[in-house]
Amino acid sequence: MRTFTGGATDREILSDLWLRDLSHIRTSYGRLVYLAGLRNPDTGRYEHYGANTTSLSVQASQVLKARHEAIFREWIGYPLEKKKADVELYIASIDQVDKSELIDAWLRLTPYKNLVPASIQGPERKKHVSDFEAILGLLKNVYGVASPDPTS
Repeated sequence: MRTFTGGATDREILSDLWLRDLSHIRTSYGRLVYLAGLRNPDTGRYEHYGANTTSLSVQASQVLKARHEAIFREWIGYPLEKKKADVELYIASIDQVDKSELIDAWLRLTPYKNLVPASIQGPERKKHVSDFEAILGLLKNVYGVASPDPTS
């Protein structure tokens, strides 16, 4: 592994860069969305435009995977009320989307299931899904969303 000035390795530099990227995302839920979006669904590897060489790409995937797992474990430890408040803050930050349409889409498409790192199985995965479905149950009332049509 190459080192740069001050003895920092590529991996440390990448980690610092992505920590700075993530610090601009105000919500834990938003960080999960961002990190899950960097995971290639065909390979399971995390891909980032800043890692443009093979060695950096491998290291970037490892760093992003570890960060995704850490943020998910932090998220899963939140009480339901804190998760709901975090999701509401995330929703409030989304511009140009009708909030009731957003909740309806989440109910139908269940994108929250794709936010779980691949290494997380069993109880933590189930807790995330059940907690998020409880939050959606509350939010659909807040935003006046009817239950989704299971045939659509």
